[in-house]
Amino acid sequence: MSDKYRSFSEFYPYYLSEHQNLTCRRLHFIGSLLIICLLIYVVLTQQWRWLFAVPVLGYGFAWVGHFFFEHNKPATFDYPFYSLWGDWVMFKDILLGKIKI
Repeated sequence: MSDKYRSFSEFYPYYLSEHQNLTCRRLHFIGSLLIICLLIYVVLTQQWRWLFAVPVLGYGFAWVGHFFFEHNKPATFDYPFYSLWGDWVMFKDILLGKIKI
């Protein structure tokens, strides 16, 4: 990871600037929500093989949002850990109404 951001609090405004498109944010939200639903399903049914779908759901929805609607490169490529953290903070902020979808 680049030394450009020394903390997540420095990174998060950049992360949000890369998610200005409403459809991109909606796709991120849907992907994150589906991950939560899938994890609940896996735990309740103990069908562990479905865990392979976690990155497919998370990255699949997010990358469609970036490549086709936001028209930028996902932050995951340059900042994988901060980006993952940003996904979940943005998800929380959407749930709390701080970010519109």
